[in-house]
Amino acid sequence: MNTIKVIGLGPGDFGYITLECWELMQEAKNLYLRTAKHPTVPMLQQRGITFATYDSFYEEAEDFSHLYEKIAKDIVTKALSGMDIVYAVPGSPMVAEKTVVLLRELVAGLQDKIQLEILPGMSFVEVLYGKLGIDPIDGLTIIDAEDFEQLPVDMPTGLVVTQVYNQQIASDAKLSLMEALPDEYPITYIHKLGMPDESIREIPLYELDRQPDIDYLTSLYIKPYPGKKEFDLQPLQDIIKTLREPGGCPWDIAQTHESIRKNLIEETYEVLEAIDLEDYDLLCEELGDLLMQVVFHGRMAEEAGAFSMEDVVQGVVEKLVRRHPHVFGQVQATDAGAALVSWEAMKKLEKKERKHILDGVPKDLPALMAAQKLQSKASKVGFDWQKPEPVWQKIKEELQELEQAVKEGKQRHIEEELGDVLFSVVNLSRFYKVDSELALLACCKKFRQRFEYVEGQVNAQGGDWSSFSLEQLDAYWNEAKNTITD
Repeated sequence: MNTIKVIGLGPGDFGYITLECWELMQEAKNLYLRTAKHPTVPMLQQRGITFATYDSFYEEAEDFSHLYEKIAKDIVTKALSGMDIVYAVPGSPMVAEKTVVLLRELVAGLQDKIQLEILPGMSFVEVLYGKLGIDPIDGLTIIDAEDFEQLPVDMPTGLVVTQVYNQQIASDAKLSLMEALPDEYPITYIHKLGMPDESIREIPLYELDRQPDIDYLTSLYIKPYPGKKEFDLQPLQDIIKTLREPGGCPWDIAQTHESIRKNLIEETYEVLEAIDLEDYDLLCEELGDLLMQVVFHGRMAEEAGAFSMEDVVQGVVEKLVRRHPHVFGQVQATDAGAALVSWEAMKKLEKKERKHILDGVPKDLPALMAAQKLQSKASKVGFDWQKPEPVWQKIKEELQELEQAVKEGKQRHIEEELGDVLFSVVNLSRFYKVDSELALLACCKKFRQRFEYVEGQVNAQGGDWSSFSLEQLDAYWNEAKNTITD
């Protein structure tokens, strides 16, 4: 069985090479360096160490990922051909060394043919700890300058960026960092760490690619930047869980999905009221109350083993992606109408359990809202007038039938005909693109404001409603119409 032994050249000075690695290099018949661009290489040459390098691969490779892969494959090929290889890398083999990662993956399926041994070595990180006074117990993230897709969003720990080889890589690193950090955020620029002419200086991030001495001995240190805290539902979930557990709130423990269903409806309408008032402080508060109801139902479902809040969030995320193939897929949608068609098409594919055209309208919707949804579904299959004029005529007919029912005095018939009138009015609202539910809510709001004005006038004069005629009250009402604006 042939061997591959991976050793480290240390972070800079010859004195950082371990005695074990030095002895291996002296004895090696086949010593390969990833690169001769390392401060210890002249010292190896002075001491008569013979080696080959992979520097020629750098000139041929498309990018660093292909370069590292090519080097790793070449080392394995040489080992399979019968050679015992000593492979030396800058720093430590186990710190930010991509070729070693790839070697381990390649040899994993060849353990009966190749023995891979990775020797410990000193990395530049140990030197960095001492120079910058960093204690790794506080956490440290180390990435290669080519691997910025692994950059944490909030950067809660210090960040070391290795192998900032040239100005182009420095520029790419700067742009990637600017997605998480302010442009002027101070970063530590490190050049020739551990060598007699090392340079460690603090610069603003935006000046990173303007440094005159960028080369293969350049690295960076960025201190922790928590930034904006990632949004998390967990605190609210934890509170609801505590309220529902033994020793929590007796009222909360006693609730069921059915007992608090009306709360969900009430909170929804309070959100709508905040929207109508254009009061964003109130809207924020009411949305919180509504969210609490959602989390409450989610908690009860989790207790029953049905689903969790994570399932709820994941489900709606997946649904949004599925129903927007024009955003997350290959479907094209040039305007809002086309996007709606795409949405409905995906929805139809998902809701295969719906056998009838009017399926999917919840039975507990407010009546006006239910009427509008039923009419809209029927309209999609052509069961609708094309113009509003016939709707106006239908309303007149229904009003006549209501008048006749009132004359007959049969309460059930009056109720039926009044329902027909309201249903026809809802139909008219669709043709003029008005949401009938919101229109009536606005009307209720307007009535409340005007009535409160009348009430104020009555109270200002003693508060005795019976002393005012309807004509006087109506005059106050007209004042309110002229005084109160939406």
